[in-house]
Amino acid sequence: MKIQTFVLWLLLFGIFHSHSYFVDDDDNMVSHNNGEKNVINVGLIVDMESWVGKVIQSSITMALSEFYNLNNGYSTRIALHVRDSFNCTDAALDLLENFEVHAIMIQKIPNRDLFLPRLGDGVNVPVVSFSSISNEHPCFIQFAEDEKNQFHGIAAFLEEFKWRSFVFLYEDTADARQAQTYVHDLLQDYKLAIAYQTAVSIEATDDQIINELHKFNMMKASTILVHLSPSLATKVFINAKKLGMMSKEFVWILTSKTTNSLEYSIDDSSVYESMQGVVGFRPYIPISSKIQNLTLRLRSEFQPHESNAEMKVLSVHGVFAYDAAWVLAEAVERVSARLKSNSGSAILSKITNSNSTGLLGTFKIENRKLVLDTYEIVNVLGKGERRVGFWTSAYGLTNDISNSSSGILETIIWPGFDSTAPKKRWLLQKTGKSFRVGIPTNGRFTELVSLYYDPKNNETTLSGFCIEVFRAAVDRLPYKVSFEYIPFDNQYGSYNDLIREVYLQNFDAAVGDITIVSNRSEYVDFTLPYTELGVGVVVRLNKDSWFFLKPLKADLWITIGCFFFLIGFIVWLIEHRINEEFQGPPARQIGTAMGFAASTLVYAHREKLQSNVSKFVVGVWLFVVLILTSCYIAKLTSLLTVEQIKLSKSDYIGYSGSSFIQGITVSNLNFNDNRLKRYRSPEEYDEALRKGSKNGGVSAIAEELPYLKIFIARFPRDYVIIESSLTSSGFGFAFPKGSPLVHDMSKAIAELREEGKLVQMEKKWFSSQSELSYQDDESILDKADPLGMDNFFGLFYISGVSIIIAVFVFLVFLLREKMSIYYYIFTMMAKGKLMSVLMYFYPRMVDIIGTIDNSE
Repeated sequence: MKIQTFVLWLLLFGIFHSHSYFVDDDDNMVSHNNGEKNVINVGLIVDMESWVGKVIQSSITMALSEFYNLNNGYSTRIALHVRDSFNCTDAALDLLENFEVHAIMIQKIPNRDLFLPRLGDGVNVPVVSFSSISNEHPCFIQFAEDEKNQFHGIAAFLEEFKWRSFVFLYEDTADARQAQTYVHDLLQDYKLAIAYQTAVSIEATDDQIINELHKFNMMKASTILVHLSPSLATKVFINAKKLGMMSKEFVWILTSKTTNSLEYSIDDSSVYESMQGVVGFRPYIPISSKIQNLTLRLRSEFQPHESNAEMKVLSVHGVFAYDAAWVLAEAVERVSARLKSNSGSAILSKITNSNSTGLLGTFKIENRKLVLDTYEIVNVLGKGERRVGFWTSAYGLTNDISNSSSGILETIIWPGFDSTAPKKRWLLQKTGKSFRVGIPTNGRFTELVSLYYDPKNNETTLSGFCIEVFRAAVDRLPYKVSFEYIPFDNQYGSYNDLIREVYLQNFDAAVGDITIVSNRSEYVDFTLPYTELGVGVVVRLNKDSWFFLKPLKADLWITIGCFFFLIGFIVWLIEHRINEEFQGPPARQIGTAMGFAASTLVYAHREKLQSNVSKFVVGVWLFVVLILTSCYIAKLTSLLTVEQIKLSKSDYIGYSGSSFIQGITVSNLNFNDNRLKRYRSPEEYDEALRKGSKNGGVSAIAEELPYLKIFIARFPRDYVIIESSLTSSGFGFAFPKGSPLVHDMSKAIAELREEGKLVQMEKKWFSSQSELSYQDDESILDKADPLGMDNFFGLFYISGVSIIIAVFVFLVFLLREKMSIYYYIFTMMAKGKLMSVLMYFYPRMVDIIGTIDNSE
């Protein structure tokens, strides 16, 4: 009835101004075409049952009315077709099919990746949304604040009061989850930490909300950032009040998701009572006479029908809707000549390139988003809010938007009606007390953590690398903190029990060789690691007396030896007839030949060769020797630098008692469980490695690098480390969730690392450590394989061919010299009885033989 009365008033008012509005069968307002006016259909999808939806609808209606009253000569008129947002998809399809709308305005996109924005892209119709959720669809326009700017302001607010950690309470919706990404992006820029975060369902019960409040109350977290809808936020504050969490120790900060509609959603004074001292952020809307007049009109419209609602000032949603309708009407008029062809693109272009002045003041739209860089900071007090300052992207926090140097903020009344800003609750509760630090007593390496109890003085002395790093970091804190070191009996060397004690707040910190592991991080916060990252494998160095033979395989050694004898024999065969150095008694000739062959290894042969054939053979052989000696030296150097590592499936692998090493590192080696052995001390490591897999020990030990460094320091000449992978995050100090000491200690550790202090401490505690060699497993195996005949077959082939050629040439010359047929026949006959017989029967043979002898 109320809407019909209001529409009737608009109808009469429109007739007076030469255009009219009337109500259709669905109570939706449409424009009546007055001849020359071009009617443009525009859809509006709102929640007709909600206060915000009604304000948006009324604000758009009034904006269009005022726009055309002031611009009566314009040729276009927008016909507004309103649909309920109960089913946005059906409503949008109805508007597109039955009314062929040129644009759709919607109160809120119910899902981040919805059908409606894609539908707008498909039909080339702009979709104007009044919610803060954004997406990358080209036809989607976000006519609302960009929440990313808001979170910059909140981060600056936290930084101003030195609150480094906070609890993030957000709604389990698409736009709230999107805000979660903004918050995480700011962590690095402002060095903030989320102590705890949780998504609250819209339908969460009081018991579920109380359970969540209990969680971060137990963490001693005092700063809570709330990103919830007003209805859900009121339930949170009512229950927080019951739990005593609205006292002096707490800070509650609201985002614009809550503050934009807070006053319209609270219909019970008890809600305001439970929110006293809360600080909120919302877009700054400058007060003007136009806003005041519009507020009066909306108040007169809603007050008779909404008994529980009181409109003190126009809401942010109403301002967005009003200015959006004005911008849309202006864009439609400017592109009126192109409305029948590609109208969607034309309207979208005009909207996105507009610089307008409206209720928001002067504003613009960039990248299809409304640009707002000024936020108002309000403080809930009494039954309303009071402004305490502003945040702008240009000036930061200020209490006067026109003067950036006018102080920071006005006095804020915090929960508990205290004007003093709450301090870090975690530290506040420890004022005058010492922090209880748990120290493991069953450490495997005393170089890391060592406890010595003096019974005479009843004192416990702590030492070790971890203790020294912790004390050095504490000395760099910007405030003084006293610590009480308490020994903790970690049975079997496990640290999970110690972490659990920190989680249960029996300890305020844990110091020792505690590995940063993901499942532990769910219960405590770790500092930056202060040791080297990764896990390595240690193996024993080879002490074989015949180590020098390993660069070459046996077949290659045999081949080389045979060729030395062969070269000596070939040189002797060629040279002994013509070279006096290769003549003499047989023993001398053998010694000369073998000595010559051996001397070619170092190019020290003294015998001078006379035959060109032997020179050719020796030249080729010297080339072979050069290649062989070079490869042998290189391979021997490689084996001396990195010992041969080759783990087979039959080898046993040792690991520490840490379940982390067994579950992650050793499993990556692809060894069966029955090939894995657990050890608990460095002495057991040494004993197992010396025995080896064949004698009941192991072939390698898998362990974190800090432990292996100490192990190698104890046995620098017996073992070597092989880097495996970066599967561990190093050692860190553990603190309860939300502890501000995490950030400050991490900063101190980073400074120690940058200044080289950590390296100096390592050298101090690992002073006997020899230089470690880290090699990739595959490269080690490649370097460790000895050289064989297959590597040098070509060389020996060349040498063998040269020998064959030399022997062939030698035989050719020898036969040429010695195989004269006359000489051969008469020499043989002269030495036998056949010659005597011939001489008896043929006297003339005497003359022939005499002639031959004289000629010789």
